[in-house]
Amino acid sequence: MQAGDRGRAAEERACHYLADRGLVLLERNYRCRRGEIDLILRDADTLVFVEVRYRRQASFGSAAESVDRRKQTRLSACARQYLQARPHAARKGCRFDVVAIDGPEYTIEWIRD
Repeated sequence: MQAGDRGRAAEERACHYLADRGLVLLERNYRCRRGEIDLILRDADTLVFVEVRYRRQASFGSAAESVDRRKQTRLSACARQYLQARPHAARKGCRFDVVAIDGPEYTIEWIRD
């Protein structure tokens, strides 16, 4: 399986994982000039921007550890653009979550807020 295929498979697993916990998918792979948000979901009255990270091996750190300050800054900028383009969505609370998936067993860790 190619790296891009593994990434898409990880996003699909993350999406199903969150849907099983009551979140509703609004948009997938939102792109803007500042970056990309993997998943945008609704959790009750909260808009949730989700970064999905997959690491097959922990040689260079876990999937969760790969979401560094630079990535967080890009996600925040992209989310601001998303909200500016959708004033109705900006009226709700929002948060940033990470779904970290490690190893060939696809061990999932959901980090809220």
